[in-house]
Amino acid sequence: MKIVSAHVGTIPISSSMRNAYIDFSRMDCTILALVSDVVVDGKPLVGYGFNSNGRYNATAIMNERMLPRLQHAAPEELLDENGELSPAQAWDVMMRNEKPGGHGERSVAVGVVDMALHDLAAKAAGVPLYRWISDHYGDGAPDEDVFVYAAGGYYAPGKTLEDLQNEMRGFLDAGYETVKMKIGGADLTEDLRRIEAVIDVLDGDGSRLMVDANGKFDLQTALEYGKALDPYGLFWYEEVGDPLDYGLNATLSENYRNPIATGENLFSLQDARNLIRYGGMRPDRDFVQVDPALSYGLTEYRRFLDMLAQHGWSSRRCIPHGGHQFSLHIAASLKLGGNESYPGEFQPTGGFTDDAVITRGRVAPGELPGIGLEGKAEFYKVLRGLHE
Repeated sequence: MKIVSAHVGTIPISSSMRNAYIDFSRMDCTILALVSDVVVDGKPLVGYGFNSNGRYNATAIMNERMLPRLQHAAPEELLDENGELSPAQAWDVMMRNEKPGGHGERSVAVGVVDMALHDLAAKAAGVPLYRWISDHYGDGAPDEDVFVYAAGGYYAPGKTLEDLQNEMRGFLDAGYETVKMKIGGADLTEDLRRIEAVIDVLDGDGSRLMVDANGKFDLQTALEYGKALDPYGLFWYEEVGDPLDYGLNATLSENYRNPIATGENLFSLQDARNLIRYGGMRPDRDFVQVDPALSYGLTEYRRFLDMLAQHGWSSRRCIPHGGHQFSLHIAASLKLGGNESYPGEFQPTGGFTDDAVITRGRVAPGELPGIGLEGKAEFYKVLRGLHE
């Protein structure tokens, strides 16, 4: 297989809502189509990629560094011993002449290309990505469906407690059993009112609710909120402080007995390793949310999972940030603990295939070849427009 052309675009995934740290009014992302020389049913196979919400586009880095390296590589440098496309070898090509450290937007650019390469490899094999990953990287017996929770509860102008409750009821009606809401964008008293309003919708069961501070709190505020949240027995208390403030996280874990979740803003194996070493994370209850699409792709994410296993962690303690089809395939194939979902938000990239059905908080990745983005009609229209 040879990649004959690459087509890159930047599209908006904007929204009027906000969390404790940012609003999404100018949010965008990079999309990518890699066209191969393999022809099926009269058309070339194409691999698609995009980046998750929360980080802006990395189009310039991709165009100026990553894609030229792939396009200038000898064809055999991108193939494995069987002559098949190897995303792992392509990853090494992309990272040539890159100094260590400085993760962030570079990790997003590589992650988008890595996604498209995996999509292409699975399509060439004629199988859905989760089966390809399981056969190549896993044990060959993937999960048939995946736990998903509905992330929402954002702040928005004029949004009332009743509006918040109706939003959560909508998630439950759609088949979700566990939901997440934002905190830290109001004071503690107001946030507790919001939390209690949502727990009322959940039949009084706080273990079905996650709260997310999006890195807003200093240590004193983190501990103050933790003390107030403790009686609710929440599913988790997420990204409480700056993602690289491992000391804050460690101190919180000493004072907050219930589960903590973090990691969506860690973009490399090294940063995630430091979280495990120094962040006080507890493998019996806490969750790591590293997002493959933002952190150098599945190729790096596999190294991250190996590191976790070396430290005594189960892959079931991983629930990636992102809320999209790529992470869903990874969760099923590598037996993660679940996947995020943003029902109706961050379109057209977010969410699963149009025919996906959430049943008792679980969803199957589907049987379309590759990632299955062809099953998201509006998004596929945008992707196809890149190269046709």
